[in-house]
Amino acid sequence: MITDRPDLVIFDCDGVLIDTERIAVPIDVEILAELGWEMTEAEVVERFLGRSEADCSREIEEHLGHALPDSLSFEIDERYRQAFERELAPVAGVLDVLGALERSGTPVCVASSGTHEKMRFTLGLTGLLERFSGRIFSVEDVTRGKPAPDLFLHAAASMAFDPGSCAVVEDSPYGIEAALAAGMHAYAYAGGLTPLRRLQVPGAIVFRHMGELPALFGL
Repeated sequence: MITDRPDLVIFDCDGVLIDTERIAVPIDVEILAELGWEMTEAEVVERFLGRSEADCSREIEEHLGHALPDSLSFEIDERYRQAFERELAPVAGVLDVLGALERSGTPVCVASSGTHEKMRFTLGLTGLLERFSGRIFSVEDVTRGKPAPDLFLHAAASMAFDPGSCAVVEDSPYGIEAALAAGMHAYAYAGGLTPLRRLQVPGAIVFRHMGELPALFGL
């Protein structure tokens, strides 16, 4: 655990800053069924949550034995857009966490498996886009996505901080593995869809409510 305040807090986006996953996973199930792969919501969470669209699409194509339609996007399909416009909100308690970090002078940024286009849309819907302006990093910016450490290392380097002084807030085992591989302190949010057992990675600090974070950060 970090005994002093972290120099930089890196937030994952989906499921950590904004509550996209509860909305998106049922749509994922619907689209996969249309493609011919029947999966439960729990199976989608287990297999795909926290990974990039490109990685997920490759696995789906391997399972189906053919390429996905060019028109299909698991990020910007109209069904997701409409549902997000109706329902999307910040994760409960995260605005208070961001406020506490701002008052303490602790820099923050976003590093997500999502594309820049998706984050502009979803963070924009929830009023968080301007809050992270110039400090948003996407899997599109690196060669390898989570669980490789590349994205978090890129974010830390871009923000000019040593990886060992950074804290990462994640809600998927892929993201936690990436943070630890980057030599960062991993905080695993267990208030989302990922089962607790999948978040109990050695070296990670598991917490259930966003309100716990300021104390964990020594604020």
